[in-house]
Amino acid sequence: MAQANPNISDNRPVIRQLDDAAINRIAAGEVVERPASAVKELVENAIDAGADRIAIDIADGGKTLIRVTDNGCGIAAEDLPLALSRHATSKIDGLDLLNIHTFGFRGEALPSLGAVGRLTITSRVPGGQAASIHVAGGKMEAVKPAALRSGTVVELRDLFFATPARLKFMRTDRAESQAVTDIVKRLAMAEPAVTFTLRDVSGGGEGRVTFRADRENGDLFDALHARLARVIGREFAENALQIDAMRDGIRLYGYAALPTYSRGAAVAQYLFVNGRPVRDKMLTGALRAAYFDFLSRDRHPAAALFIDCDPELVDVNVHPAKSEVRFRDPGVARGLIVSALRHALAEAGHRASRTVANATLGAMRPEPAQPSPARVYQMDRPSPAARQAAYLAQSPGFAELANDYSGTVVEPTPPAAAAEDPPAQELPLGAARGQVHENYIIAQTADGLVIVDQHAAHERLVYEKLKSQMAENGVAAQALLIPEIVELSEGDCTRLMSVADDLSRLGLTLEPFGGGAVAVRETPAILGEVDARAMVLDILDELADQGNSQTVQARIEAILSRVACHGSVRSGRRMRAEEMNALLREMEATPHSGQCNHGRPTYVELKLSDIERLFGRS
Repeated sequence: MAQANPNISDNRPVIRQLDDAAINRIAAGEVVERPASAVKELVENAIDAGADRIAIDIADGGKTLIRVTDNGCGIAAEDLPLALSRHATSKIDGLDLLNIHTFGFRGEALPSLGAVGRLTITSRVPGGQAASIHVAGGKMEAVKPAALRSGTVVELRDLFFATPARLKFMRTDRAESQAVTDIVKRLAMAEPAVTFTLRDVSGGGEGRVTFRADRENGDLFDALHARLARVIGREFAENALQIDAMRDGIRLYGYAALPTYSRGAAVAQYLFVNGRPVRDKMLTGALRAAYFDFLSRDRHPAAALFIDCDPELVDVNVHPAKSEVRFRDPGVARGLIVSALRHALAEAGHRASRTVANATLGAMRPEPAQPSPARVYQMDRPSPAARQAAYLAQSPGFAELANDYSGTVVEPTPPAAAAEDPPAQELPLGAARGQVHENYIIAQTADGLVIVDQHAAHERLVYEKLKSQMAENGVAAQALLIPEIVELSEGDCTRLMSVADDLSRLGLTLEPFGGGAVAVRETPAILGEVDARAMVLDILDELADQGNSQTVQARIEAILSRVACHGSVRSGRRMRAEEMNALLREMEATPHSGQCNHGRPTYVELKLSDIERLFGRS
């Protein structure tokens, strides 16, 4: 008797066609992750409809109510049922999925929201009658007449009521509200010509406005700068550099902050591709690479960067949420970001962020004491001529101070020699007037004073010189007596050899050694004895994570930074007047001299008006 095959079961799985309700709930799990995702889809639809005024109302973090009102083109009454059908859209014809000029194009958002919540759409097209349609849990009702002047109102109540399991993954109302605010702010940055209003109506009534950005006027950069000041903050706008560059059909524009205006986390990095907010690992890696020589590992740059290109050069259909993109040539986009930012930082010269001065002034202000009577001013501010005479009298040094202090730091000079110095108003960092605590140079400018950290400033100057010499002469390589063989997988070997030419210019020479192995022939001489295998693995990890590697260059420049630190003017050294002025002039002529090798400021500039306010003279 033949024995039954144990691998064949009588209970075979049956292939079934899912109904539309189940399909929409599955799609909702991809498109609508949380209330913020729903807000994103609805606001993007409003922008695609040509609206220039968009109002968003939420209650309980968007869990119980999301209402988006716009003044766009509207939806005709006969098209409302079709708008709630899966894969129905007015934005593409389906023939070319690469030539996409709108935010939405998949036709999944509205039916997905109607499958997991209670969705009502009320709309009116110009010259037509307003109509409304309601769908709850995937069950659609008939179109009804409604009252609406123009545009569209989309109201979503009880999100995820049809899928209770999803409600368990919702965070607190405050956390969900913050996520909604972040989404609206990102879209507001991308559309400076649109007015956005976000209102929290929890508990009923008119609620409270939590975010508002009115339409900005002016050209591209003026409008964008004003919108970024409103959304990110005025401090960012005051300390940001304008970026505008183009390469191979890809344009990069926006604003990037000075290194001294950095953050403790990557919370102020906003990236957009063809107006679409994205969170792309390759782009954020390029942003980090542009600043890696100016910031320590625990600091992060702040920037709002926009990439515009032909839609056929980038694929936005990578993820249902459309938050990821894929460039046809990612190297061009990455290289454009790195080169444009580094060029802008170099052109900024010795500039440091204004927030450093504000923090300094804040530290100087005493704690408020008991209420005091009105101030009595004893003297008026002296005239410019009187101030100039006083400065010239003080310029040789503070002879009245004891030698225990470092005020007497300059040698007396004849009046004629002093008169040859350029006037302070012609020098960005002013003219040196003294040195305190054998480390800080005090310089007078036309409208204030500058305090310079002599060690940090000279360290940066020496570092820039060493980098310039290395760029001119190349990186010396040290041949290994016995090449080190590193065993890798074939995929890792291919990835590593794709950047072998770049590594060779930095003194690291690699050759294939058969199979997945590579032979390390030379290492950068400046690094001394190195663990070649560990370095190769670190490079591979960085390639896998960011698509490129700065490991070797970072190590070389770390050595140069240490050399610069040891070779610079030490704290505690008294400097003569000509030495201090020479340091100031070199800072003015050297890019990146506004921050040391670790991203800290090398000087603080205080305006005379701010100083006078400290003393109650304003």
